[in-house]
Amino acid sequence: MELLKGKKAIVTGGTSGIGREIARTFAENGADVVVFGTNPDNAKAAIEEIEKSKISADQKVESRIVNVSDMNAVNEAISAILAEWGQVDILVNNAGITRDNLLMKMSEQDWDDVMQVNLKSVYNTCKALARPMMKAKTGKIINISSVVGLNGNAGQVNYAASKSGMIGFTQSLAKELATRGISVNCIAPGYIKTRMTEVLSDQVKESVLTQIPMRKIGSPTDIAQAALFLASGMSNYITGQVITVDGGMVM
Repeated sequence: MELLKGKKAIVTGGTSGIGREIARTFAENGADVVVFGTNPDNAKAAIEEIEKSKISADQKVESRIVNVSDMNAVNEAISAILAEWGQVDILVNNAGITRDNLLMKMSEQDWDDVMQVNLKSVYNTCKALARPMMKAKTGKIINISSVVGLNGNAGQVNYAASKSGMIGFTQSLAKELATRGISVNCIAPGYIKTRMTEVLSDQVKESVLTQIPMRKIGSPTDIAQAALFLASGMSNYITGQVITVDGGMVM
């Protein structure tokens, strides 16, 4: 398929898990892709995998080591990409961390770290790309939130706050940019098989399954397919929406 042929995409948190699968799926559909991450080994492995999915030899696949919570680092990286590529058509904000604990035991550092990586990073990247996208009068921004941002979850007040904040940010920015041909949408994954969920005990996993009508945990591919839809021309009349990909958890 060539749904994104000629398009240029940035995927933050794109060196592993959901982000890597989104980047791979984009390349598989013809896009040039650059992934942001903080681990050089993961970045190297991601590029090797994504390269295999390209549909043409002239597609560009790159990685950048970027701390997305650092505005200066983000501005520098995006400026370099714009200078090299001329434009960025698609931005996927997928970078995220967890520092789970009950509020009574949660440190200020754990709160700050999650808010910086999960939410401030979205401000950083969107601010850096808003003007270039407005000049181009086109763009797709996709923010990866979570069902926890919709329903909350005990022991994750920091994570839930960051993901809920991302939804409010998405809907507000969608209203700001809609007249310029730029769509801004959210995907809210449920329980997806990644390193974050693999550490859960069997007992917790069984408890989770009882909350999912489909009685199964999703895969990164499920999220990547939703991201592909939102990044492609098939979603041109959709903006400011939250698409839950969760097996029916949130209805």
